[in-house]
Amino acid sequence: MTVETATAPVQPGTFNASEYLLQAAVRPDTAGRTALTGPGGDVTYADLAGLAGRIAAGLEGRGVRAEERVVLFMADGPLMAAAILGAMRLGAVPVPVSTMLTGVELAALLNDARARIVLVSDRFAVAGEAALAHAPGIRQVVVEGDAALRAPEGVRVSRVDDLVEDGRARGGELLDPYLTSDDSSALWLYTSGTTGRPKGAMHRHANIRHVVETYGRQVLGITPEDRCYSVAKLFFAYGIGNSLFFPLAVGATTVLDPDRPTPASVAERLAEYRPTLFFAVPTFYAAILNADVPAEAFASVRLAVSAGEPLPAELCRRFTATYGVEIIDGIGSTECLHIFLSNRPGQVRPGTTGTAVPGYELRVVDADGADVEPGTPGSLLVKGESIATGYWCRTGTTRQVFQGEWLRTGDTYVVDGDGYYTCLGRTGDMLKSGGIWVSPAEVEARLLEHPAVSMAAVVGLPDADGLDKPVACVVLKEGASAGPGGLIDFCRAGLASFKRPREVLIMERLPTTPTGKLRRFAVRELAAALLDTP
Repeated sequence: MTVETATAPVQPGTFNASEYLLQAAVRPDTAGRTALTGPGGDVTYADLAGLAGRIAAGLEGRGVRAEERVVLFMADGPLMAAAILGAMRLGAVPVPVSTMLTGVELAALLNDARARIVLVSDRFAVAGEAALAHAPGIRQVVVEGDAALRAPEGVRVSRVDDLVEDGRARGGELLDPYLTSDDSSALWLYTSGTTGRPKGAMHRHANIRHVVETYGRQVLGITPEDRCYSVAKLFFAYGIGNSLFFPLAVGATTVLDPDRPTPASVAERLAEYRPTLFFAVPTFYAAILNADVPAEAFASVRLAVSAGEPLPAELCRRFTATYGVEIIDGIGSTECLHIFLSNRPGQVRPGTTGTAVPGYELRVVDADGADVEPGTPGSLLVKGESIATGYWCRTGTTRQVFQGEWLRTGDTYVVDGDGYYTCLGRTGDMLKSGGIWVSPAEVEARLLEHPAVSMAAVVGLPDADGLDKPVACVVLKEGASAGPGGLIDFCRAGLASFKRPREVLIMERLPTTPTGKLRRFAVRELAAALLDTP
């Protein structure tokens, strides 16, 4: 297959991340290497470059313009990967979004992004169809698979196969990439982050190169011989780095799994595809241990990576003792695109998040913004070239979080004399469940929609493995009745499943200040006492 696109002369001052990630496709000795593997089949670098080119040309034929957002509500696989690369190649902005969203939640992101086109995998067609009823700006839907997706009048529905074939007819493999620069917008990722309302973090083409050259090469030490498997999907900042940016940039192989991971399914994938680098969140490492996944499942893995939430020291030790694989725990964020603080292979200190990744600077500051001494807790700030340019249409929040060259992470940390950082929790009320941000306010708002609920407060409490999970404390209206199970089901019906509270406690009243403001720390202490949780 022809891959002339990537060999076109590059003009000075231009940089397109899709070309950077597909360098292996233009070299005779690497073009035939396997770039992607998994249930979707094997795809070489040459074939991936060709598919990305055809998708770029197909999108262009459908009127997609440079800097226009292309929302991807898709399962991990060759088409998802090629769509990300193809949109970047066109100069458009891929926006991979969580496939755990409900139709209403997806519609909110489609409207916020001002998107006119969305690509949907057939397994998510029900939520996609529901979203279209509330997203009047969408003019085109491209469906991966055979699902019949109904759309409002005036919305064109077509198949991914037709998009690719249209791109082939337009000579997609031969069209030059759009002349983007380091600072051109390359990728949006939505996050609740430090505040509850989802917002799009805008990343430049140069940001992708930076995370590869810092964390990918200098911490992971990734090589062309590696095979990457990530439990976190491509719509996460963590997952897109693990499964796309790092392996493709060095000519390695990535395993793309379209299915929702379970300990049993991941054990099967490990046995079949033999990855050398394994990426997950602490909640999933605990699930693996609790499911008694056999030790031989990790025989091919040379290094495991944890991020998304702090990895408890005992969980780290238990995993390494059971499977003989070292875990390097780190912290990243959607705003930073990937990990900026991490332990190193051979230098792991369980219970800490390690030291600054090369290419990043860190500060721990007090309430006035002054640096604190080692051993003193404070708010963590980070500076580095991969930090997003801001949040789309969120001026106030952007000014709070992006402070000059520094990003306020929203985490409270303490650093010791050796430069090792330890997380002490969130600076605000946000919490993480399974490594994904959960806004207490969003869950509380859903609970208050229930006809029996008068007041609600959601806090994070550690489970048996020391990992925070959402717990709801609820006051019912006088004379009303509702049970914990029913309230959890009510949340699951209106929110992405990971946001649901794991426990609901029915209370007579919630602790408040004299002015009526919720005392969230008191709620947390009360809930911990009732559940007998530390």
